[in-house]
Formats: sequence, structure tokens, C-alpha cells
Amino acid sequence: MKLTGKEKAAYGLGAVGKDMVYMLSASYILYYYQDILGVSAIAMGMILMAARVFDAFNDPIMGIVVAKTRTKWGKFRPWLLIGTLINAVILYLMFAAPLALNGGGLVAYAAITYVLWGVTYTMMDIPYWSMIPAFTEGGKEREGLSTLARSCAGVGSALITIITMKCVYLLGQGNERNGFRMFALIIAVIFVIFISITCLSIKEKSTADVDSPSIRQMFSALLHNDQAMAIVITIVLINCSIYITSNLVIYFFKYDFGGANWYDSFTLFNMFGGAIQILSMMVFFPVIRKWLSARQVFVTSIGMAAAGYGILLALMFTNMTNIYLLFIPAFLIFAAFGFQTVLTTVFLANTVDYGELKNGRRDESVIFSMQTFVVKLASGVAALIASICLSICRLSDDTSQVVEAAQGSVLGLRFTMTVIPIIGLVATFFIFRKRYILTEEKVEEIAAKVKEKREREAS
Repeated sequence: MKLTGKEKAAYGLGAVGKDMVYMLSASYILYYYQDILGVSAIAMGMILMAARVFDAFNDPIMGIVVAKTRTKWGKFRPWLLIGTLINAVILYLMFAAPLALNGGGLVAYAAITYVLWGVTYTMMDIPYWSMIPAFTEGGKEREGLSTLARSCAGVGSALITIITMKCVYLLGQGNERNGFRMFALIIAVIFVIFISITCLSIKEKSTADVDSPSIRQMFSALLHNDQAMAIVITIVLINCSIYITSNLVIYFFKYDFGGANWYDSFTLFNMFGGAIQILSMMVFFPVIRKWLSARQVFVTSIGMAAAGYGILLALMFTNMTNIYLLFIPAFLIFAAFGFQTVLTTVFLANTVDYGELKNGRRDESVIFSMQTFVVKLASGVAALIASICLSICRLSDDTSQVVEAAQGSVLGLRFTMTVIPIIGLVATFFIFRKRYILTEEKVEEIAAKVKEKREREAS
């Protein structure tokens, strides 16, 4: 049975809410604790990275828990709703550090809340994405749902990118600490409402009825799915590249591009980039797919992003003050990331059928738990790199330090924002071209064999 419009809309709405939450944490937690509360940049970098190491164990285990769940509401929705409710509370607490805390107490508070946020986000994110293979039979329907969900997720991410600093300033009336606390509360409430609508409107359909595997079997299935591992590595490199930029771009506008109205320039840049990212997923991607295969679009997007970073680096050395010139690299980078966001999910969903045919198990929860883990791993690595950059360059809330440090600080910021992402993108290109073999023809062939296998087993 084909997906209804109601199911598609409800699923997409959930993606908007959950990626608003994720982008708020991924892009602004370092700025909140380091620049506003004064926590050491290195301390924050270590906290964010340590949380990701913890997730290396937590995420696959959560995938196993989901796979073993059997309720009258299915195995996905209970964890989706429970995880959302708890994560919303933790999100608010994370951006509402008590005024009485300072020094070591503040560092401990940041560490505890961030680790808990990661655990509870995993609790809802894995079942959410695991629904894609469970909703669809493969082929065009799966790609269509993946495109819709990733497009909606991009809308959520873009909205946070566009409105956060303006809302923080307005809600806090100039006090960023209060502004972030109130803004986090609003986003948490929206998150719960949107996911509740998702849970009430959808149910799994096509998931194969298999026995719950052991932990050893699950890890074995994942490690033997070479196509899933290839996409996992690709996701790490792409997201690490973009998150380095998203963590540091606010510092670029505040301390390099500068000016009393840096808030306005930062918001305008993000507004343009966010709009391009949304358009790339919802408009540009469907159009380009009429002429190019998914693999060709993906490879093209890598070239676009690398070119965008190169242009951005060149513009940084012209000492330009025209924000509109930055729209050129922004277009290339944000459009490319929009394409990549959609396609990596499509590619990963395709590896579920591949794994079922190769290993005899349909391990969508474990495979998609790896997506959750690697995206968070990438954000942790990016935050650590960004924090090292901030520490070495002595970038803090005291702008006079940056002036005295002259070009050394600015150069370090510029190169970290651009050169490291370019290196990551080049590595992505070679790994993807060499390791990922699931062409569209191969995917259709595998889907047909899986269907034939199920019919044979059922008879």
C-alpha cells in the first residue's frame, strides 16, 4: 500500500522538529558555554568529544533495543515518543545553566547535560530514521520518502540557522544568556508537538518479521555490510566538514568580518544559506535528478562544496566588507550540503536491502543507529577542532584580544573554516567512488531478489 499524504506530511513534520533541536545543539552549544558563560574552549571541546565516544557504545545498543521491541504500537513509535519527551527537557536544561554555577561546577553541568542530551536524542533519532525501510518497499517510494524527510529536516536546520541569534537577542533583550534559555524552551515545546503528530499519524508497514538478534549478531551484520560502512565513513567526513564551518562562522562574523552590526550580517548570511539549502533539497534536487543519477549528483555536490570553500578563503583575503559577496560561496556550500543530506540517507536506506540479501537479516535499526552516531561523532570532532582553533587564536568575548593578536588569530580562524573542510571533501570523493557500488540498477535488482526471497520463505 502506498504512503498517504497524511503519513508523508506527519513524518516530514517530525523531521522539522527533531533537526531544529539537533542544529541548536550542534551549532550553538560551544558558543553558549565558551563565549557567553566563559567555559574554556578546550574544556568544551573535550566534553563534546567525550560524549561522542560514549555514543560509540550507546547508539548501536539503542539500535538493538529498538530491534528487540515488540508492542502493539510497533517497535519504533514508543521509543520515538519517550525519547522526544526526555530530550526536550534536557535541551532546555542544557541552555539554562544556573546563575550560581561557575568554574568546575559549570563545566560539570555542561558535561552532564550534554551527555544526557546525546543519549536521549539517540533514543528518538534511531527509531525515526529506521522507519524509512519499514515504511517503504524500496526504489522510488523509498527515495521519495527519504527526500521528503531530509528536505523537512533541512528546513528545521535552516530555520535554526536563520533565526537563532535574532531570537536570542530579542527574547533576552540583549542578554544572550537569558535569550538562549527562553529560545531553547520554545524549540523544546515545538519539538514535542511535532513528534507527537508523527507518532499519532504513522505506523510501520513493510518491516520483515525476524527474530530479535543477539548483540554479537547485530554487530557482525553491521561490520559485514560493506556498503553501510562506506556510507557511514562518507557521512562522518561530510558532516565534520560542514560542522567545523557552522561552529566557527559566528566567530568569523563577530571577530573577523566584524562591525557593530555583525548580528545583522550573520543573520542575513544564514538566511540566504538556509534558503538555498531548503531549495536545493525541495526544488533543485528533484530537477537535477531528471538528468543525473543519484551517484552523479552526489559527486557533483562534493565538487560544488570544495569550490565554495576555495572561493570563501579567497574572499577572506580581499578584506571585503560587502556581505553579498559571501553569497557566492554560500550558495555552493549550502546547496551541496542540501544534496548530500538527502542522498546519504537514500544511500544508507539502500544498504538495508543489501544487508538483508547478503547476511540474511534486515537490520535497519542498527544501520540507522550508525547514522545517528556518526553524525554526532562528526559534530563532536568538529567542535573539538573548532575549540582548539578558538584556544590557539585566543578568540573570546573580549574583542580587543583579537585586535592585539593581529593577523595570527584571524588567519587561524580562516584556514580552519575552509582548508580542513576541503581536505575532508577530497577524502569523501575518493572513498565514495571506490567503495560504494549500489547503483540505481543494482538497488532495483536487490529489491527484486529480497521480495522473491520473502515470498519463497512465506510459501
